[in-house]
Amino acid sequence: MNRSHPRTALSVNVNKVALVRNTRHLGIPSVTRAAVLCLQAGAQGITVHPRPDQRHIRTHDVHDLAALLKEWPDREYNIEGNPFHNLMPFVRELRPHQVTFVPDSEGQFTSDHGWRFPDDAGLLRPLIAECRALGVRVSLFMDADASAMVHAREVGADRVELYTEPYAAAFGTPHHDAQLERFRSAAQAALDAGLGVNAGHDLNRDNLMPFLRAVPGVSEVSIGHALMADALELGYAATVADYLRCIDQAHA
Repeated sequence: MNRSHPRTALSVNVNKVALVRNTRHLGIPSVTRAAVLCLQAGAQGITVHPRPDQRHIRTHDVHDLAALLKEWPDREYNIEGNPFHNLMPFVRELRPHQVTFVPDSEGQFTSDHGWRFPDDAGLLRPLIAECRALGVRVSLFMDADASAMVHAREVGADRVELYTEPYAAAFGTPHHDAQLERFRSAAQAALDAGLGVNAGHDLNRDNLMPFLRAVPGVSEVSIGHALMADALELGYAATVADYLRCIDQAHA
């Protein structure tokens, strides 16, 4: 465990609330109301990923949530996306606590890979420097490749977000231990390089606790799809409470 971050923070991704809302023109379910209920239940942050096609989170949502988070000064606002698409104007105007750079293509179904080094280094370095000059912490969405972590640090990133779908897909299969070792090794390499470690993608109430027990120093997990699916059955408050229980048990 990374002793400077003894407890992993939970950031709730509210994209799927917007996706449901956008199927009608009634403004429900409310993205900001969902965020409030998650924060009231103890979530330490809110994440959004505003894609260029605005198929879920829209421009006004990003601004509405920025205004909301000002009322919760002890909580984090994380905006993620491709810095070469529509992300940087939000960062420059709103200066969220954290920005997560994700190498998605326009119209991509969902995030499915991390940045590549050294190929992406020259493009990322000036944008990372700009964000840090604005006082915004920068996290890079990365595959669980231990050898790449030193390069992420060299371009100026503060953290990496480990792309956890391969772990989630292997959970409960014979490949589980090998995938978990990949993530443990990558996280340790990131810590050794001076980076903070975040994680996200397909984490859920079943696989979260064993992941956090095995992978050192995870400062934050960003969870959206599974959490919102659980909330349809349990409600926001009970769902957030159960994810926080998983985190607490992992650190017990």
